[in-house]
Amino acid sequence: MSSVSAQGVVERASAELSRRITGLGLRGRKRSPGVVERVANALCGPASAPPAPRVPRRRRPSPRPLVWSQFVLEERFLEKRSLAQVCTRWRDVLYSSPRWWAGMVAVLDCRELRSASGCCMQRFYNSLVRRGIRGVVLISASDDDINEFIRQFPLSAHHVHAISLKGCTITDRGLEAILDHLQVLFELELTGCNEITEAGLWACLTPRIVSLTLTDCINIADEAFLGILILGPPLLFLVERTGATDGYLRPTCKAAVGVVLMYPVTAQPACICIHSLPNLTVLSLSGCSKVTDEGVELLAENLPRLRSLDLSWCPRVTDNALEYIACDLNHLEELTLDRCVHITDIGVGYISTMQSLVALFLRWCSQLRDFGVQHLCGMRSLQLLSLAGCPLLTSGGLSSLIQLRQLRELELTNCPGASPELFDYLHEHLPRCLIIE
Repeated sequence: MSSVSAQGVVERASAELSRRITGLGLRGRKRSPGVVERVANALCGPASAPPAPRVPRRRRPSPRPLVWSQFVLEERFLEKRSLAQVCTRWRDVLYSSPRWWAGMVAVLDCRELRSASGCCMQRFYNSLVRRGIRGVVLISASDDDINEFIRQFPLSAHHVHAISLKGCTITDRGLEAILDHLQVLFELELTGCNEITEAGLWACLTPRIVSLTLTDCINIADEAFLGILILGPPLLFLVERTGATDGYLRPTCKAAVGVVLMYPVTAQPACICIHSLPNLTVLSLSGCSKVTDEGVELLAENLPRLRSLDLSWCPRVTDNALEYIACDLNHLEELTLDRCVHITDIGVGYISTMQSLVALFLRWCSQLRDFGVQHLCGMRSLQLLSLAGCPLLTSGGLSSLIQLRQLRELELTNCPGASPELFDYLHEHLPRCLIIE
């Protein structure tokens, strides 16, 4: 009986093994084991097929540039301008794309260039053309350096659009030479060029110059500015710090320009532009020590669209000038009168009638008193007020500023009358105002 039972079990186990071998190709669907299968597992061990070898999946390669020019133009690549110095291949690719060099200027210290070989400089100048760099700054250049620049860089005649001469010892002859050579120049800057005279400046009065910057040129005086306005083209920017006087206040030029920023202007002859620029919106005469009330009157009469005026550090400006401003500049939004020591409460009373004024700066106006502050309290459009350094203001006068509910910024630094109790009072009643202590 036992032999028959053992034989039956073996037969069933063989049948189960055959069935499993036949079904090796059927994968994926799992089922629970039956009774016979569990018995076969108990007698013969678990019937598990050897695991199939795992086929490695091939990763799809990330897209890469196929050529050098595509590779170096990748935004995630390293600094392009530094890579131009690595090798000639990278240099050639980067030089062929002027967009990497947009807005850059070439700064050349002529004291160092005098020891460089001519061949080396020619290669450098040619690279400027390849990269599309159209601005050049020459530092400490002499007439000989100008001639050498013209000789080594002949392509600059039709390539350079802007040139800046800083701390140069060039004379009128050198300035005329460079301006005659640069046929497409429209922007000229002269800084600290003390050998250039008015005759040399007149040499730049060509129609193609639309931007002129003069800084610290001590030999440029009134006649030169008069010549600029009579003979010169409409300038986009006129920024000067010169040794001129206040001789010319009434201009004769009719060339009008849309908007001219004259900041920081430190020479009185800038007022020559007033009548010829009726569309001027921003004017700074900061530090023009010879500006008088008559000059401000002329300014107010001829610049009706002015929105920002800076008369700081103009010691000759008095209350009369503020009366002209209040009567004629109806669109003025910002007025700066810092260090105007002759302004009194009367002048501030004139200013308080300007309904368009948003920002008023009265720093270190030594004659301003509490009565003038009372006038300011009626300016409902005022959002920014500075009374820093006004020595005659008291806590009682300053406390009246809480009437300016629309105020966004108030500066009271270096005010002897501003006490901690006053600041607490102002913070309480002007919660939305930034109070600078």
